[in-house]
Amino acid sequence: MSFYKQNGSGRHLPRSTKRGRIGLTILLVVVILLAGLLYSQRHQIHLLISGSHTVGGEEGVADVHLPPGFQASVFYSGLSSPRFITFSPDGTLFVAERGKGSIVALPDPHHVGKAQKKVVVVSGLDDPTSLLFYDGALYVGEQSRISRFTLGPDLKVTTRQVIVPNVPTGGNHTTRTILVGPDGNLYLSIGSTCNDCVESDPHRAAIWVYHLDGSGGRLYSRGLRNAVGMAVNPWNRQIWVTVNGRDYMGDNTPPETIYALQDGGNYGWPRCQAGDLIDPNYGHSGDCKGVMQPLLKMQAHSAPLGLAFYNAPQFPQRYHGLFVAFHGSWNRSIPTGFKVVFIPMDANGRITFPRSYVVYM
Repeated sequence: MSFYKQNGSGRHLPRSTKRGRIGLTILLVVVILLAGLLYSQRHQIHLLISGSHTVGGEEGVADVHLPPGFQASVFYSGLSSPRFITFSPDGTLFVAERGKGSIVALPDPHHVGKAQKKVVVVSGLDDPTSLLFYDGALYVGEQSRISRFTLGPDLKVTTRQVIVPNVPTGGNHTTRTILVGPDGNLYLSIGSTCNDCVESDPHRAAIWVYHLDGSGGRLYSRGLRNAVGMAVNPWNRQIWVTVNGRDYMGDNTPPETIYALQDGGNYGWPRCQAGDLIDPNYGHSGDCKGVMQPLLKMQAHSAPLGLAFYNAPQFPQRYHGLFVAFHGSWNRSIPTGFKVVFIPMDANGRITFPRSYVVYM
């Protein structure tokens, strides 16, 4: 895992202010999803921007390319399949460590940019993927349930409750992403069981919404093959998601996508890929009329995971927008992904076109 700071200020990103924590959260969301990349043979992240420079020295970041004024260093290493992260109200970084079935805390009490130790907060979880703090409680998205915890000042669990049980398990996609929306409700993304099929369970390939206590669950959006990343756009309060498209339609089809969620929205899968591309297995009749269209189409098979909006003061104004982390392809002839993409946005929270975004790869 890497830690980013900006030169010149003499200040590390984790701050007691809310906006400072937002800034660090965004970069760590991006970086933690690339943790495997940083220690793999690919071992490079390039920023395609005029005037970028190479960071040298520390293992794990020696080949990282960053814009002038930015540095990278290792915040903590040795985690087992980390996926999503969040910060506690006091600014402590928490990580969902899938490989260990646990939630861990990485305290940096003196704000030096390096975690002093790893503290196992909760163990024995069922493939934990995502986590968040809201109204004093820690919520965790596990493969088969959503759990809620309260913690004492010593990071010990004081209460533990399964608030959404019996989430369907198995199949191709077992990660579960949770988000508290701008309406104060709890949103849950459940991926499909398959690459390309008609699901019999309405929970699959869908977003469900619940009250914070887990009651009142209902289908919110459907036809989303595997919506891994979810975040609230701070400019317009919409929930945006990254969606991983189907495999085996060729190296460049279908595009990966970003959507804005709509209550009752049909996003087309499996019949319609990326909004308007009819799947060859379902193309004998009909069309994609009424299917929600993506806000952005991206390189096929690059596997977008986390997305994070940035509008805090730590970065220059030109980096206010959307960061998306790509896991990278597994079955493309020429591998793609393994990158972080910055997508600039206007003052109304809309993606700027033509394609003027900055690509980390």
